[in-house]
Amino acid sequence: MKVDLLVHAPHMYTMAGEGLGYCAGQSIAVDKGKILAIGPAEEIRGAYTAEKVVEAPHHVLLPGFIDCHMHTRHAVYRGIAQDMNNWMWAGMAPFESQSTSQTKAAGSRLGMAEAILNGTTTIGDDGPDMEGAIQNAIAFGVRGNISPRIREVDFAPYGPGELYRFYSELGQASLEDCVRLFDTYHNYDNGRIRILFGPQGADFVSSELMKKVCRMAKERGTRVHMHFSQGTREDEQIQKRYGCRPVAYLDSLGVIDENLIAVHLTSATDEEVALTAQRGATMVLCTSSIGVINGEVPPAKVFMDHGGIVGLGSDQSPGNNNHNMFNEMKLTAVCNKCKYGTPLIFPAWKVLRMATIEGARAIGLGDITGSLETGKAADMILVDLRQPSLSPVITSPMRNIAANLVYAGRGHEVDTVIAAGKILVEHRRPVTFDLDAILDEVQQEADIVSKKAEERFWATDSAIAQYMKHDQL
Repeated sequence: MKVDLLVHAPHMYTMAGEGLGYCAGQSIAVDKGKILAIGPAEEIRGAYTAEKVVEAPHHVLLPGFIDCHMHTRHAVYRGIAQDMNNWMWAGMAPFESQSTSQTKAAGSRLGMAEAILNGTTTIGDDGPDMEGAIQNAIAFGVRGNISPRIREVDFAPYGPGELYRFYSELGQASLEDCVRLFDTYHNYDNGRIRILFGPQGADFVSSELMKKVCRMAKERGTRVHMHFSQGTREDEQIQKRYGCRPVAYLDSLGVIDENLIAVHLTSATDEEVALTAQRGATMVLCTSSIGVINGEVPPAKVFMDHGGIVGLGSDQSPGNNNHNMFNEMKLTAVCNKCKYGTPLIFPAWKVLRMATIEGARAIGLGDITGSLETGKAADMILVDLRQPSLSPVITSPMRNIAANLVYAGRGHEVDTVIAAGKILVEHRRPVTFDLDAILDEVQQEADIVSKKAEERFWATDSAIAQYMKHDQL
């Protein structure tokens, strides 16, 4: 039988069952974007011929990574908001307020290219002005889970503790844009592109708009993707405005349910985390970003202890400097071991599942991607184990492959990336995008935005500004 693609590798992690589903000497046949068959290499070779055959003699084949929460457009501002307080308004805002649609699209191209090269096949992108990001995901061939931003707060310079001002016209315009993008792109290319509703957070939209957004998402059969109990800034805003904490406030609106993808939960108490999990919401954990921005480890273990599903996200490169799920897996394992004082917390196998099948489940794609199973999307990566960071390979009496992927993998070991049955990266070379052109374009945009941001940057007198004044950057 003739198929589109055959992939042969000595090691495979399928994520079947409750573990990693390790297989040796198995191959995969792919046709029309889906996995047609998985079986012993000789059987697959005998039963199928293919337009394209991928021979990977010293690699491990596993599902492509699911990056549940990203702001790819922010790649144009990489490294501008670390090591400081008030990172959003003093760090990000001077630059973001000067961005154009072209700036955001260029940043998105860089963020997506970086993520794909590091093995991500599902991009969970979030932000305003997302048409460019959607077009990038379509062109690059990656799976897109896109959340157009809904927000009623302007980009004026807000100081710590200052109550945000709501502008209903901003909220209505952003909601209309979200609906337009949903009507245009949702389920594009057999569901490869999916549009979610993305209220920025409880502190950025009014009660009326929040309820309306959640209702409209359910009516359209899509999910709500939202920053949730993100930190003290959100806590203060909600307390001042409504006299309670964010989780209690959102629960009173009836928006915490199985349709909600709750991102961060940084400042939620254990009781609030338990309530959120019990209501059926899922959680996205962005360990590296929250660690850099807030110096905290979000309560993913508590969420999971109460039956909740948790996926991983790289968030934004001004916060953690990269879109690399190897980085997220390692820091998630290490930071939680330190937080709880035991090496048994978040073992390598568990965080590898969080980066694949659990992440897919967290964003509502568990029946489509996240594992290697017959009938599911052919979203997979080949990682070269014949690299100094991943060698040697030991398979008996224990296997060291998963531990090395999590604790030693850095991303450059990813050899081949396949999404919806299409090769996006082959032998570390991009197939669907021009990396040099992307790098040139984003540098030009960064130069323009940085020049425009100068006056507001210095006016913040932030820690970063002080570092610059004292030649510490």
